[in-house]
Amino acid sequence: MMGFFSKLLGTAAAQPIDAIGNVIDAVTTSDEERLQGQAVLEKIRQHPHILQAEISKIEAQHRSLLVAGWRPAIGWVCAAGLSFPFLFNPILQWLTGKAGPDLPTEDLTSLVLALLGLGGFRTVEILQGRKK
Repeated sequence: MMGFFSKLLGTAAAQPIDAIGNVIDAVTTSDEERLQGQAVLEKIRQHPHILQAEISKIEAQHRSLLVAGWRPAIGWVCAAGLSFPFLFNPILQWLTGKAGPDLPTEDLTSLVLALLGLGGFRTVEILQGRKK
């Protein structure tokens, strides 16, 4: 069963779902309870993003910085990585007297358009009632 869900949802989403299935199997005693548990598990399988959001909330509340802080760390690394070529490097070029800062406007334009596109897709989903 794990192999099927790993292919369908990806390993990260399949592991918590399989763990929930194992718990349902362990705590149910009658066939009726088992069927109810399987119905709940099927709903979870249809919406793995809800389970992932709950797991993310639990991770964010963890006492260890290695568990709770990996997403903010990735954000800061990305911010630092973007700030050098688009902000600090042009300022350094200007201060050192080069013939004008070499602004990577093509890269920045591509990035901004990609972000605007994602925002546009999100807006369309909201307007069509697919997302809350």
